[in-house]
Amino acid sequence: MTDSFTDGQMIRLFESGSIMIYLVEQYDTEHKISYPKGSREDYEVNNWLFFLNAGVGPMQGQANHFFRYAPEKIPYGINRYQNETRRLYRTLDKHLKDAGTEYLVGNKCTIADIAHWGWIAAAGWAGVDIDEFPTLKAWEERMLKRPGVEKGQDVPVPHRMKELPKDKEAAERAAKAASEWIQRGQKKDAEKI
Repeated sequence: MTDSFTDGQMIRLFESGSIMIYLVEQYDTEHKISYPKGSREDYEVNNWLFFLNAGVGPMQGQANHFFRYAPEKIPYGINRYQNETRRLYRTLDKHLKDAGTEYLVGNKCTIADIAHWGWIAAAGWAGVDIDEFPTLKAWEERMLKRPGVEKGQDVPVPHRMKELPKDKEAAERAAKAASEWIQRGQKKDAEKI
């Protein structure tokens, strides 16, 4: 991502967590999806944002790959990453239950919640049953009821990851198409080396 920085020069940003922190610091001056910088809650939001970027995203991404996209089914890979995704979901579920709050940090939806939502909504695509985590499931449903999430989930195309696994034939077609795209990309990348 690029933006005009406060000095008028272009700044280049990458990595989703870094981009979200930048956007909040530069543009969320009223703290609608954040807390004041340096506050206890600000640090807690960052904890959960990094939990997503270092844990949920990579592990569930691998679960998706081995469960849906790998050209051959490797049970070790599927089990390893689905189980690690479940472990991370248990952490989120326990935190939400123990904290007794509507969102990851207090009763305010923050960038940490926004960042997690897409992954949690796609649990079934990774072969993880969200029903195993009732507090996390309630959080995911609460997030979807937010007008901005409901509207944003369809940008740039309708978000179907929550419903797609329920239709086995459609899921298989989507996974096959994605797998072919991934394999083509890997082949092109290998040719560049």
